[in-house]
Amino acid sequence: MRIRFGIPVLAVVAALALSGCVNNSAPAGQGSSTAPTGSKDSAIAALLPASIKSSGKLQVGVDATYAPNEYKDANGGVIGWDIDLFNAVSAKLGVKPMYNIAGFDTILPNITGKKYDVGLSSFTDTTAREKQVDFVNYYSAGILWASTKGKTVDPANACGLKVAVETGTTEEQDELPAKSKACTDAGKPAIQILKFDGQDQATNAVALGQADAMSADSPITEYAIAKASGKVQPAGKAFEVAPYGVAVDKGSKLGTALQKAYQAIVDDGTYKKILDKWGVADGGLTSITINAAANG
Repeated sequence: MRIRFGIPVLAVVAALALSGCVNNSAPAGQGSSTAPTGSKDSAIAALLPASIKSSGKLQVGVDATYAPNEYKDANGGVIGWDIDLFNAVSAKLGVKPMYNIAGFDTILPNITGKKYDVGLSSFTDTTAREKQVDFVNYYSAGILWASTKGKTVDPANACGLKVAVETGTTEEQDELPAKSKACTDAGKPAIQILKFDGQDQATNAVALGQADAMSADSPITEYAIAKASGKVQPAGKAFEVAPYGVAVDKGSKLGTALQKAYQAIVDDGTYKKILDKWGVADGGLTSITINAAANG
């Protein structure tokens, strides 16, 4: 996918080199909120579980290190095109989204543990994850590698290389282990998988030459390249295109409500306007589904 870049970002590579990481903590309590914009659809709002109707809030778990999808602004607030979409969805539902910043790999357990109502962190919908939660599918993205500037890397032939990745992502859990096993099965050296708590740290490792390459979702990789001041370059083209999903508890009525709300902003044009604003419209969908990995 091709993305336009003109979006301010807090965690540029130069800053990361000094800080080592982004502060990914959230204030104690019920998270921070961005006011939703748009009008309520009473018919869709009626589909919400009673507890959410009563509170008027949605507790959302989000890993804010994945620019331009979801990340922090200079004041520590959560921003990104994913956030803009969810704010519009929340407006349709007539509820306030409360963004709780968390580590990526803690979000799904906290949904099944009832701490969060929603997981909003560019989750790739997989059949394995669908055993834990349901996914409302709202976008399509592929995997795209990047390498240190001047270093040629082939994602299909990366045996023995150091590859940076964010912990808990599809790339860390599925893609790289499979590629590494193929290497060792062929008698070649394994891929050295360097795991980081945040994507910003993984990108920084490549920019500083501590890793040969990184693997992430295509919008994230292209954005990282644009913000890396010429220190990171594309490595091949996007592959394994798959749907993103908003995660909710298995069997929850909330999934249907969110599916209808996302479809509503697709139908009224809000969805495309937001994707166009951020330059990520190539991955947009016209039909919002649930559990596309199993049903698609």
